[in-house]
Amino acid sequence: MATYQQMIFLNLPVKDLEASKNFFAKLGYTFNAQFSDDRTASMPLSESIVVMLLTEPRFKEFTKKEIADSATTTEALIGISAESRAKVDELCDAALSAGATPSGDPQDHGFMYGRSFQDLDGHNWEVIWMDPASVEG
Repeated sequence: MATYQQMIFLNLPVKDLEASKNFFAKLGYTFNAQFSDDRTASMPLSESIVVMLLTEPRFKEFTKKEIADSATTTEALIGISAESRAKVDELCDAALSAGATPSGDPQDHGFMYGRSFQDLDGHNWEVIWMDPASVEG
């Protein structure tokens, strides 16, 4: 019997789709052309997690609420894992080099290490590594 793998689609409003695509490409991400167009970019993070970058007018088609002003409001904290401490630093350093701004101080708890940044639209990304031995118990 096949097991169903639930997926997560994180939809984020962006002011400039091409600038956002260029930013995330500099971090090593690619885009699925089948689910992208001039108003939407589909960016797979894994087989089960996809970030959908939507121009603000396109994003507005999915909600009756106002879009949060991410310059003054935190609408979400987006946490993603990294395979090592070095990969946390690599991704965050690449983000900062590509135009992101730091978001808080690095957190080092020995068994867990994380850094964060705000992307070009002010969305807060938390990049975290956790020692697999600490998770196992």
